[in-house]
Amino acid sequence: MVMARAFDTKISALYKAGKIFGGVFLGRGHEAVAAAEGVFLRKGYDVYTPFIREQAGRCAWGDSVLETARSYFGSMQGISRGRDGNIHWGHPHEGTLMPISHLGAMASVVAGLMLAKRMQGITDAVGVVCIGDGTTSVGALHEAANLIAVEKLPIVIVVTNNQYAYSTPNANEFACKSLADRGRGYGMTAHECDGTDFLQTLATMQHAIAAARAGEGPQWVVAETLRMCGHGEHDDAAYIPAELRAAYADRDPLAVARRQMLEKGWMSEEEADAWEEECRDEVQRSVAQAQKEPTPRPQDEQWVATSWRPER
Repeated sequence: MVMARAFDTKISALYKAGKIFGGVFLGRGHEAVAAAEGVFLRKGYDVYTPFIREQAGRCAWGDSVLETARSYFGSMQGISRGRDGNIHWGHPHEGTLMPISHLGAMASVVAGLMLAKRMQGITDAVGVVCIGDGTTSVGALHEAANLIAVEKLPIVIVVTNNQYAYSTPNANEFACKSLADRGRGYGMTAHECDGTDFLQTLATMQHAIAAARAGEGPQWVVAETLRMCGHGEHDDAAYIPAELRAAYADRDPLAVARRQMLEKGWMSEEEADAWEEECRDEVQRSVAQAQKEPTPRPQDEQWVATSWRPER
């Protein structure tokens, strides 16, 4: 979570300085949900589909911020060799899919992958699909969720309800009392948690992922939070009422996690400060390295992406 926040802060500053091309979508307010997704998965065995605000999930899963930085600067040393957008990268061979921008589309891809694993005799792998509140109204998601439920696939659909689908508030998105009702409607086991509460979110995600892995069918997790920034850095989020912002002022997931861990004696103030400094330093080194690496030369490219793996 700390690493993701440090990276977001750096990349936001670079975007505002005109050093980043394309969109920048920050995960402020999403860190607890994202980190809890990634930490209970097994890289190279499970399937994880992070989306635009899941940098903390990528870190927990085991991806480096250097790889993310490479995607932002179009480095040829990155997994996409500088060809793809800055959020559309992944390691398919390791179980991280390359997401596309059509919201809801990745759920059906994960469903296909989990069906393939079943056919191969793999029954204890889990797929995690990350979506937002707005995505629950997308047709592609409905079709995929129905298939996932009918086939009882070991998939956890994580709905991070940050209260706005871009600028559309929940009140104009859906009429049900809670988005958990949609999961129940598909026939999935539904869970709800306060996505700003680190320990509660961690426990909820651990339970949901363990249930899916144990063969208890698909799980639908709704985590309530607030996107503490615009939809992207191009958006000033003026549509979010000041009173709502004020209500979440003390609920920053990183601040909550820090308080909880200090209260339980899991770390000291000095250790927490040291983590922040270490993360800032690593982000600085990663960004500096990515900026120096060469970008693609179309005339020299061999356009075969799926068979290429970077040397580690």
